[in-house]
Amino acid sequence: MTGKIADDPGIDKTGAALKAQRFGMLEDIARELSARDITFPTCFDAALKIRNALRDPDLPMRRIAQAVGLEPLVVAKLLRVANSVAYNAGGRMVTDVEAAITRVGLEAARAIAISTAMDQLLRSKDLVCFGELPKTLWLHTLRTAAAARVVAARLTRVNREDAMMAGLVHDLGAFYMLYRAAQYEELRIRPDSVRHLIAQWHESIGESLMGSLGVPGHIIAATREHDQPRALEQGVRTLEDVVYVANRLAGGLEGWLASDPPAAGHPSLDDPQLTALADDIEAAYQDLLGALS
Repeated sequence: MTGKIADDPGIDKTGAALKAQRFGMLEDIARELSARDITFPTCFDAALKIRNALRDPDLPMRRIAQAVGLEPLVVAKLLRVANSVAYNAGGRMVTDVEAAITRVGLEAARAIAISTAMDQLLRSKDLVCFGELPKTLWLHTLRTAAAARVVAARLTRVNREDAMMAGLVHDLGAFYMLYRAAQYEELRIRPDSVRHLIAQWHESIGESLMGSLGVPGHIIAATREHDQPRALEQGVRTLEDVVYVANRLAGGLEGWLASDPPAAGHPSLDDPQLTALADDIEAAYQDLLGALS
């Protein structure tokens, strides 16, 4: 579903006309999410099929490996992750899909399938009009995922693969909004207007989108309102805390959206426990960047 094309896209529409165009996109998104008729490129469709196979508790590992094996790019990245430093401390290389899934776990494999699709989506020529924004969002996502995995493993009892998955999808709403905005000529030539929409709506749209895509409920709950200031009076304990802290360590919304001023009201992240993790987070980020990009 696409927006209506202006008679003369060179004319800068302001006021009521521009508001109507923004509302049109949001209305289309709401209709898609309500009907669970999500429009994403082919790479995303393939990734979601893989994710569904990985969610089926009754499928034997051989069948899961066969499903994953249908998408060569996911296979390549899965093997790279499985043989990366984070998962292969012993130095024993794996060369087949089943062994790779066994090594990294089903949750991480799901995250790899989704992140591969996001990476491919942001390489689309349709998003060139938004300049460096898609790349900046992707790098922020990877840094958040790396920070979430490290923080969960070092400071909490939260499952580190759940944390990485939540970090990878926490801004899925922003990815989706960029893709949908690219379908509108009026918004393609007004990236600042798109930034404004993303800042306002990416969290709520992301929550609805993940629900429509069947993302596990605890992951959705952990990413809810991740850019809103919250108290951490008892430290980092829950998956929600981990995602919030990881997002802030990766720069938060203003870190990748660029045009927004720093948000007020966030707690300080100069806690010695967190600053001590800086090198580990950077290493995890570089490892993830190399494996998934």
